[in-house]
Amino acid sequence: MSDIIRDPSAVVIKRALISVSDKTGIAEFARKLADYGVEILSTGGTAKMLKDEGIAVKDVSDHTGFPEIMDGRVKTLHPKIHGGILARRDDEAHTKAMEEHDIGGIDLMVINLYPFVQTMQSGKGFDDCIENIDIGGPAMIRAAAKNHAFVTIITDPQDYEKVLGEMDKHEGAVTGALRKRLAATAFSLTATYDSNISSWMVGQMDEGFGAPRRSSFSGNLKQTLRYGENPHQSAALYLIDSSQRPGAARAEQVQGKELSYNNLNDTNAAFELVSEFDVPTVSIIKHANPCGIASNSNIVAAYEQALSCDPVSSFGGIIAINRPLTAALATEIIKRFVEVIIAPEIEDDALPVLAKKANIRVLKTGAMPGKGEARKMIVPVAGGFLVQDSDIGDVASLDLKVVTDREPTKQEMEDMIFAFRVAKHVKSNAIVYAKDNAAVGIGAGQMSRVDSARIAAWKATEAAKEMGLDTPLTKGSVVASDAFFPFADGLISAAEAGVTAVIQPGGSIRDQEVIDAANERGLAMVFTGMRHFRH
Repeated sequence: MSDIIRDPSAVVIKRALISVSDKTGIAEFARKLADYGVEILSTGGTAKMLKDEGIAVKDVSDHTGFPEIMDGRVKTLHPKIHGGILARRDDEAHTKAMEEHDIGGIDLMVINLYPFVQTMQSGKGFDDCIENIDIGGPAMIRAAAKNHAFVTIITDPQDYEKVLGEMDKHEGAVTGALRKRLAATAFSLTATYDSNISSWMVGQMDEGFGAPRRSSFSGNLKQTLRYGENPHQSAALYLIDSSQRPGAARAEQVQGKELSYNNLNDTNAAFELVSEFDVPTVSIIKHANPCGIASNSNIVAAYEQALSCDPVSSFGGIIAINRPLTAALATEIIKRFVEVIIAPEIEDDALPVLAKKANIRVLKTGAMPGKGEARKMIVPVAGGFLVQDSDIGDVASLDLKVVTDREPTKQEMEDMIFAFRVAKHVKSNAIVYAKDNAAVGIGAGQMSRVDSARIAAWKATEAAKEMGLDTPLTKGSVVASDAFFPFADGLISAAEAGVTAVIQPGGSIRDQEVIDAANERGLAMVFTGMRHFRH
């Protein structure tokens, strides 16, 4: 092999250290390194596997002159390893130290880490998770990445071919540009690895531990998206290792065009909404707000009821179902323009029906998210980020307080609980009219609560006209407000729309004024003591 290389930044690979937990493709890669005359150092199971494949390997313990000890916990934490990685080859003092201490340079590191995340996800105990925290691996990765001016670091089997391609092109060497990119990948891996350990460890603390002084969140790239909310914004989808929650991010795409940023955001909102309900439920979302949702033992009927809430806005919407998608329901859905359908399962006979509209994005999650599953929610702010627990509050578990002269009927109470659950997923200020376990009017995201009430009633009137009805479905409905009515005007507006019962958190200094207005109109009203702001 010639020592002449076209790119002056390229460094010839003469010695490599390979120690991998994920052994995908490693034997083939190591064999090609050996073909280049690269000396291979290795440890434990990796060394055994490579030897079994007939590849010449030198054990790290033979290289260092020190045996692996403490069940393999200490094997690479040795000056002959870290000196060989960290030495600057253009620094006279460094090269002199290498000579004095018989430290050979290591030009290539191929390392991936103990499977901490997989151990955590499998539900194994605390001690097993602790034992799967890698120490030597991250130390070597960081050392090689820091010294990428001279050392190539590979942490992902996907990068084997890139390195071999450069070695072919540059006579056994790797260019500085690729070494730098691989170093960035390596630092991202160790940051993600440590972040997962940190998040898990904080979760093991006793209640009352509070917010940790430092917090980090990490993800692995699943998909680069065409653009963000708008075409001039770049975007990507990342998966969080510590969460296996079924939903839009982890769903299998059965058919349809590529998912966009807005598709994913809206689909997540739709699927999280239907996960609130144990009974068959369909939701329709536009711009992250519900424009229709209904529960019914007949899933097709639930879709039809959801559609009737706002048939105009539902055009081009996202549809979520908390039951398997049937052929009968698919037949109804494809009659209109739909962007995305998401369901836990897709029945086989529904697939040819959906194929008639091949552009519809169809997602299968395999399961429904756990109801009441607490998780952290993150919102960026300039210079930082806000973190809060997810809103898992459920009025069904509360002791609702009747504050009016009239008690609500059983059906009114059922509809109020339904409406209040929906209101949790509507942008504040949120007003939801509901009847027979279906939303019949939704007012979202207004600065004034009374405006949300009026908009919801107006949309219900428009929906009635669209369907050829003489009377809006708000007549005889109930209304839910995500936060208290600060004045009686919001309740009065709802009463004028035809509601018979009201559910709201209560807690305003004018509560009595609102209660009096309800009593004057013969309405039943309950206080939840819990609000559901969603910004």
